[in-house]
Amino acid sequence: MVSRSSLVTLASVTVVTGIVAYAVYFDYRRRNDVEFRKKLKKEKKKVDKHVAQAETEKQAASGVSAEELRAALAKIREEEHPISPGESEKHFMAQVGLGEQFVAQGEAFFMPAALSFFRALRVYPSPVELIMLYQQTLPEPVFKIVMELANMDVEDRVQGYYNHFPPSDMNVSVQPSADGTKKIIVANKDFEEGEVIYKELPVVADLDMDLQGKGTHCSYCLRQIGKGMTIRPEYDSLGAVYCSRTCQIRSKTQSENLLFGADSVLPEDSDNGLGALVQKDRKKAQTAFVEYIKSKGRLMLLLVARVFARQIACETLKLNPAEPIAEYTKHGLVETTYSIFDHMQRLRFVEGKVTQDERKLLAAVMGAALPGVSDIVTDERLATDVGRMSYNVIGICPTGGREDRPAPDERPEDQLRTRTPYGTSKQVGCGLYLVSAYIAHSCAPNAKPSFPSGTSELHMVATQYIKKGEEITMAYVDVSQHPDETPVEARRRRRIELARGWRFKCECPRCGSEVTESEERDIGVKGDEAKVEDVVSRVESGNAGTANTALD
Repeated sequence: MVSRSSLVTLASVTVVTGIVAYAVYFDYRRRNDVEFRKKLKKEKKKVDKHVAQAETEKQAASGVSAEELRAALAKIREEEHPISPGESEKHFMAQVGLGEQFVAQGEAFFMPAALSFFRALRVYPSPVELIMLYQQTLPEPVFKIVMELANMDVEDRVQGYYNHFPPSDMNVSVQPSADGTKKIIVANKDFEEGEVIYKELPVVADLDMDLQGKGTHCSYCLRQIGKGMTIRPEYDSLGAVYCSRTCQIRSKTQSENLLFGADSVLPEDSDNGLGALVQKDRKKAQTAFVEYIKSKGRLMLLLVARVFARQIACETLKLNPAEPIAEYTKHGLVETTYSIFDHMQRLRFVEGKVTQDERKLLAAVMGAALPGVSDIVTDERLATDVGRMSYNVIGICPTGGREDRPAPDERPEDQLRTRTPYGTSKQVGCGLYLVSAYIAHSCAPNAKPSFPSGTSELHMVATQYIKKGEEITMAYVDVSQHPDETPVEARRRRRIELARGWRFKCECPRCGSEVTESEERDIGVKGDEAKVEDVVSRVESGNAGTANTALD
């Protein structure tokens, strides 16, 4: 029988006393814990072996068919999931108690016992520790059922992502490209020329560095603000201003307070004086980070910092059961089915350049605000996410863009590039749009991003008739011929910009019909050098086998 004292002790340490330091990034750990993945893989091999023996010996590893397990898993997913740590703790303890009662009633109740222990595992912050404890204390058949359910859950989650994303009301879907090398966006209905295909808000967005702190544009929605109409926080080390209280609150909730504010990151009843204690360290770390990103023009590093901060904010909101979580979810402030890290992991990226000093500066800002969370700022994660930003962000050009953006002083190959058919020189800022990130480039696109509201809200507009099932494309760069260019010079410019910014040789129909052999040799790339993380590559290529293989 399971040792209740052992489970209660572990729960008390991790779920209760450690909740403030741990829960804010528990979702990241739960989804990205390498040891958990390795444990699943190891146990899956054991389960597979026993299942194989069951076929010949009529002795099932768990005594339950795969169909029964899938039906049970489907019902569990339909159950109301606890949101706050307090609710998770109660749910965990209740399910462990039920599991113990079922085990005590004998083998006939092993299936309901396993379901209870699996429910407990799904809400536990440190799954690998709980699995190890389960292995030591649960009857073997019960443990094997739990592991089979865990493997199915992970497998379905990884492989079922595109069943949930993009949302069905956007009228597009993510599909494999014709050559199977990447994912693309496909229309789910016919669209007429000029029709808005979908609207999308950015996960994160920021003004260009020359506009930061100037007070001319809203730091959240990027709207131009009239003189004397700005709203300024009492303290913000980045110098943010807002066009409305709504933008100020959303910005503060998502990332601004953790990165550049002074208020406690945790709810009042969970803070226990931490906010006041770290004030001096926070201001020091913030000042150093702000000075660096402004002096170096590191906009992509700032955007990645906001992604980290937003994920943490999603978890801190859950710490306070009094917070209106439904309202935050409605506005995209709290992720539900899939987290920001789930979305980010699937995006293509190029090699990101990050220094040790940059990692230390960002880790110091986050660690000062909330001790412990700086652990997620690893060298590899930061470099990969900077590469993701560099590859996927879209330049925001309301009302056709601006004319006063300073000319870059970096070498051409080091200049900031964002996806925009208007040209980077026109943008006021840029943002990461999760759906639009899947839209491939074409020098003869059938859609373009527009910002008619004067904010960062993107409208993807059809520039020609698009038939249901047709791929949607956009231009990552200005593909027009400028007045001072010949057709050859215009073509060479756009292709070199694509090669430098996104590391691919354009092979769209327009380039295929126009480019000469001599032009092929001076692009600087031979094919498409962008990539996705190995786990995603294996899943998307159909070589995952099981969730454990894909997640190893």
